Amino acid sequence: MLFALFVVVPVIQAVRYSAYSWNGLGPLDDFVGLANYTRALQDQIFTSAVMHNLTIVVLSILIQLPLGLGIALLLNREMWGRSFLRVVIFVPYVLAEVVAGVVWFMLLQPNGPVDAALEAVGLGSVVQVWLGNPEIALYTVMVVLTWKYLGLAVILFLAGLQGVPPELYEAAQIDGASWWQVQRRITVPLLGPTIRTWGFLSMIGSLQLFDMVWILTKGGPANSTITMAIYLINQGTNRSLYGYASAVAVLLFVISLVLALAYQRLILRRDTDMPRTSRKKVTR
Repeated sequence: MLFALFVVVPVIQAVRYSAYSWNGLGPLDDFVGLANYTRALQDQIFTSAVMHNLTIVVLSILIQLPLGLGIALLLNREMWGRSFLRVVIFVPYVLAEVVAGVVWFMLLQPNGPVDAALEAVGLGSVVQVWLGNPEIALYTVMVVLTWKYLGLAVILFLAGLQGVPPELYEAAQIDGASWWQVQRRITVPLLGPTIRTWGFLSMIGSLQLFDMVWILTKGGPANSTITMAIYLINQGTNRSLYGYASAVAVLLFVISLVLALAYQRLILRRDTDMPRTSRKKVTR
């Protein structure tokens, strides 16, 4: 009932509004059919926003997966200050996006703390207008996103590592396996379900990304960091094109749904099929 009230009904209403040219006031009397969808798909800014979201999806997985896994393996070992390091890694994730975004916005200002730190260590030549250069703004935002959400990957991987039986490591050491062989043959395969679940969460979060990018750049400069959610807000709230914004919202929903179903079908399927296979074997 709650799912229908808060998910199904809003989606149906968005589909309904998307068929009209509507400014949010008055009745729905200007029916345009699929014109709003055609307009969105032909808008270069919207297609750029889609590509930016997909770029963030790919970069998030390529950067955060090996980095998070490496840190998790390090923090899973007995070492001094391990609990403190776990807290330090996870704190950025629990910070409010607004707080984190404002802090990084101030740090990345021209002649700000980041520039001063680089100049202090002799790297003044790499100083850029981090959030004002269209060529690097998206990658600067990606660095901030990695700092913000890396803690989730580390905590999930650490939780998954607790389920790896120590006996497997002992048997591998007795057989003379190296540390790299142990991680490649034992740790990573057993962490597969956790890694795939994190990848799904990372993908969905990247597709719906709004708050951090809005605070840092508002989609600029020159739409170089605009995302689908920011484009939607610009068209709806800022320009009162609520019918058109509803069409964009439906497209965002469809893109997210298609990618989620494809991910579940191609990647998560092995995790859902394993119990069925096991039940069949037990029955036989």
